[in-house]
Amino acid sequence: MSLSLTSTIKLRDGNEIPIVGFGTYELDGQDAYNAVTAALEAGYRHIDSAEWYENEKEVGSAILDFCKRTSTPRSDIWYTTKLKYNNGYEGVKKSIQKSLDECGLGYIDLYLIHGPIGGKQMRKESWDAICDVQKEGKIRSAGISTFGVRQMEELLLPDVPIPAISQIDLHPFMTRTDVVAFCKEKGIQLEAWAPLVRSMRFDHAIIQKLAKKYAKDPAHILLRYSIQKGYIPLPKSASKSRIVSNTQIFDFEIESTEMQELDGLNEDLVTDWDPTHDP
Repeated sequence: MSLSLTSTIKLRDGNEIPIVGFGTYELDGQDAYNAVTAALEAGYRHIDSAEWYENEKEVGSAILDFCKRTSTPRSDIWYTTKLKYNNGYEGVKKSIQKSLDECGLGYIDLYLIHGPIGGKQMRKESWDAICDVQKEGKIRSAGISTFGVRQMEELLLPDVPIPAISQIDLHPFMTRTDVVAFCKEKGIQLEAWAPLVRSMRFDHAIIQKLAKKYAKDPAHILLRYSIQKGYIPLPKSASKSRIVSNTQIFDFEIESTEMQELDGLNEDLVTDWDPTHDP
């Protein structure tokens, strides 16, 4: 099957999400607006924000302005944002409403618990609040981010809705085989943040070898790896040329033996934060 930037994956809740997203971590103010605009113009239809990023307003404005300018329906753009603090049931409901007000998009396509910090009870209250708001139609899909297996097991009590998405750092140098296996068993779709390893392994010999073979950039190899693993990569950039370049991953396929070689590069490399073992 031929894939493209607008190809989608059906989630366990029946919603369809584009197979590549544009990340906005560390993009602020006008830079966030400009980058999201460039991404939408390049064909991305999946934009990932967060309360923690402090750019929900600019990201939402860029989406709304693009939709108005191009007569693109709002429903064609998948918008994700995330909960900053696990601060109790009522606090979480207030955070969701604040995110809705900030983005101005009318509803949130995917809302994630940004991290497991705060302990088992706070995670449970966050998830209960998110699931209740989802029933009101303000959130279409719900999920988690940067959870380890134990934290997921503690959350998934009997009669508790299973997250549609688990977003976590995934790349050849951080394969997280335990998290991947658990999510596959439960039917939870994986999203990969930092799929480009924050450029830290572009010079690795195997990445360079494959880039040369396929006449591609190291970023293309890492993004294609993510696609072939069945993950949804979330590359980010403030550079318009790189935003466009990161879409050029659908005209080649990494051979299965090379995928195995990439899988063998794991070094549990943490590129940003790793709360997967927090209490």
